[in-house]
Formats: sequence, C-alpha cells, structure tokens
Amino acid sequence: MTDTFAPTGREPQLQAIPRADGSAPRALVVGATGYIGGRLVPRLLAAGYRVRVLGRSANRVAAFPWGKDVEVVEGSAEDRDAVGEASSDVDVLFYLVHSMSAGKGFEETDLRAAHTIADAAVAASVSRIVYLGGLHPNDVELSPHLRSRVEVGEVFLESGVPTLVLQAGVVIGSGSASFEMVRHLTEVLPYMPAPRWVRNHIQPIAVRDVMHYLLGAARVDADVNRAVDIGGPDVLRYGQMMNGYAVEAGLRQRPIASLPVFTPGLASHWVNVVTPIPREIARPLIASLQNECVMKNHDVDELIPLPEGGLTTYRGAVSLALRRLEADEIETSWQDADLSGVPSDPLPSDPDWAGQVVYTDKRSAKTTASVDKLWTVIEGIGGETGWYSSPVLWAIRGWMDRFVGGIGLARGRRSKGRLGVGDAIDFWRVEALEPGELLRLRAEMKVPGLAWLELRATADEDGGSRYDQRAVFFPRGLAGRLYWLSVLPFHGFIFRGMANRIAAAAEAEPTA
Repeated sequence: MTDTFAPTGREPQLQAIPRADGSAPRALVVGATGYIGGRLVPRLLAAGYRVRVLGRSANRVAAFPWGKDVEVVEGSAEDRDAVGEASSDVDVLFYLVHSMSAGKGFEETDLRAAHTIADAAVAASVSRIVYLGGLHPNDVELSPHLRSRVEVGEVFLESGVPTLVLQAGVVIGSGSASFEMVRHLTEVLPYMPAPRWVRNHIQPIAVRDVMHYLLGAARVDADVNRAVDIGGPDVLRYGQMMNGYAVEAGLRQRPIASLPVFTPGLASHWVNVVTPIPREIARPLIASLQNECVMKNHDVDELIPLPEGGLTTYRGAVSLALRRLEADEIETSWQDADLSGVPSDPLPSDPDWAGQVVYTDKRSAKTTASVDKLWTVIEGIGGETGWYSSPVLWAIRGWMDRFVGGIGLARGRRSKGRLGVGDAIDFWRVEALEPGELLRLRAEMKVPGLAWLELRATADEDGGSRYDQRAVFFPRGLAGRLYWLSVLPFHGFIFRGMANRIAAAAEAEPTA
C-alpha cells in the first residue's frame, strides 16, 4: 500500500470515455463542496471529464484548489431553474447530497431535491445518474436518515435515467466524521461504556475506494439501472474498529462494555461531549449503526473492476488517515460541512446598518512585524493555536455552546495553516478571505442574533504593520440586547488581549 492520494483518476480503468464525436464527456457534481464531492471533482478532472458543479456559493467553490478548473452554476438542489441550467449537456450526474445535519422535515427536503434533480436529468437527456447512498439491511425498520437515503435512491432508479446507486457504510478517511468519531472515542476514553450497537457487524470502506467506485460508476454499461453494495474487505464490530484504531495509533487496547441504556439520542449526547462531532451529525451516524450493515452480495464486482492491488483494509485506511493528519494533508473534512439552524447571511455593508441596532467592538494594535508575518498569525488562528487571549473564558464559552446543542470550540479546523472561504474554525465559519489583508468569520455558535469577527492586516509606511479587529453583533429582540450587555464586561480583556497578543505573536514569527 503506497501513501498516495489514490486513486488519482488517471488510472486507465477510470479514465473518461470520450463522446461519439471525440469530445470529453461532461460531469455534473451536486454536492461538490462536501467531504466526498470535494475529493471527487479533482479526480474527475484528472480522468478527462469537463466538470460542472451546482453549489450555493461560487466563492466557496473558488476556495478549492480545483475551483478555477470547473464551471459553476449557483443554486441549490431544490432550485428548478438552477438545476435545469446545470443539467444541460451533461453526460453523467453525481448526486452527493445528504442531510446529515438537517433539522425537522429533512426527509421531505431530500425527496423534493431528488425529484427536482431527476426531472431535470430526464429533460436534459442525461445519460447516467450516480448516487452515493447508504449500506443497509433489508426487511428492518431503518433510521430516518438511512431511510431517506434509500428513498432518494429509489427516486433516481424510477426516473427513467439509468442510475447506479452505490450503497456504502462507514467511510474511513482523514477528515471523515466516522473516522473522527472512532479516533476521539478511542483516544479520550481509556474505558468505553458503549451502546449495544458496538457489537453489531459493519463493513467500513476506505474513502479512496469510494472514489474508485464513483469514478468507475461513470463508465458502466448504459443499460445498468440498479443499486449495489460497496464495502471494504473487513467485516468488524464497532468495538473492533476502535481497537483497530488503537493499534495503528500506538495506543493500548480499550476495554469496552456494552450497556443497554444508551438510546441513539443519549449516545449522540455522549459523542457530543467526548468528541468534536456535534449532536446533529453524530445522531444520524449512530442511528445507521443500530443494525448490522454488511454487503449482501458482491454484484458490484461485475460492474466495476476492483482497484489495482485490491480494496484497502480497515487498518490500512486508518494508517493512511493518520499519516494525512500528521502531514496536515487533509483534502476535505466533516468540519467544513454546513450545519442546519446556523446563520448563513453575509455581513451587510456598513451603510446598510442604518436604522438597525448593531453593537461593535473595535480594537487595533501596531507592530514592528511585516504585514506578511502578521497575516501568517491571523491565518493560523483558532483550532490548536487558540485565540490569543483568556483560554479559560474561550473554553467556557465553547462548553456553554455545546451544552445548548451548538458546535462549540472542539470542531477545530481542517488545516493548521491554510484557509479558504467556507472553512470552519471552531464555532466560526470563514465568510470572506482576502489573503494578506482580511479574514471575516461568521459565528455559528448559539447566540440570540448574528455575529461576525473581522481581522485585518495593513502595512505601515515604516515597514511595520497595523492589526485591526472588529466584532459585530446584530441582536435579535430583547434576548440579544441582554446577551451583549452580559458579555460586554469580558470584552475589555478578551478582545484587547487578543489584539495585543496577535501583534506580539507577529513580531515573534520567524522570517520565512
């Protein structure tokens, strides 16, 4: 097993098959900025496809390394006009959208989006739909999230467009929510009280093998219209997965006790406390583990040849993921997934504030460091680095947010030193990024209003630089006003200390 980002898409058995006129086929990816989609797009490009993506934000797409190489249609999967435009002249459509963090009514939303996609694919004479669904047993009551994925697959299979539904279970790779849940549970707990489902058999699959099957699905015969199971070579209990991780991470084996009292709801609360995975993402993950989910057959082998060297073992996938973490080479991460119930509106321009109640806190600091050094500190903020002031108070604020069902500070960030629009940093989201100048963060913690934090770096004529920091809060009702007044006494030393320490850190930053 080589430590490469395999498959690359350049493998002969995964290369795009040209159209009859010799031109490159066009692939539409819905969900391109997600964990799977963000990895699939560059491999489609390498395989010779012309790639179009449907996304809510062109700026978010542009933040990916491959963003300039794809065509972007802005809109959601429920937007009929946008979906119709995106589906025009498309050969294969990849649908990679799952409501992992959706709130009430997500099943109706999923079905509505699936019908919109299917109708557009029929109207545009799309040659194939590829959908990544969920591995599941037959003849049992499924969890709502898993049931929804099955229903979405059925919409595509009944659409009249040849569809291949790839049904995968637990996906293991650097940055995947399933891997991070295993990793943190194993590393944090020397002894694991766990629900009964830790004894259920599941069949994990390496994210690289998911990429192989997705790329291969675009090449199957035109008459194929069916669902197939995909999985790795190992069938394990969840407890075995945890201890398999422990072996690869150099930890001792963890004793695991199966307890009958853990419902999916209680278990998701437990995971929310012990790991960075928030409840709304942990719950569907845990619910999918309530039944034994293993491949019912290997029919996929008749459609898509195995990757060269075979499928990746579970421990092999864990080893690769750990190497990616150590090298800070995480392609995509669950951390950057959109969350339901959090603000998404951008910060209005200052003139638009007229007539509204807006609270601000502004701080500045001058430093002898160059603007480049100051920007290096700004771009590396959050995560393991922290926020340069009152770590205890920041930690308390994070735990308060987790207590009320928010994301908290434990989410961290995907990369230690690199940022892009849409990336998550603890309980913030990168809303705007002007390299060397501006970082604007939108709050995703639970607050009675909308909040932003701006960090700016400006060069001074004397060779130094100036750091400007602005917190902006739009309160919602009386609760919002009382919230701002309650935290105002802490702003003096939190935000002032933050500005001064960032300036000092820039001066201590080594010359590149």
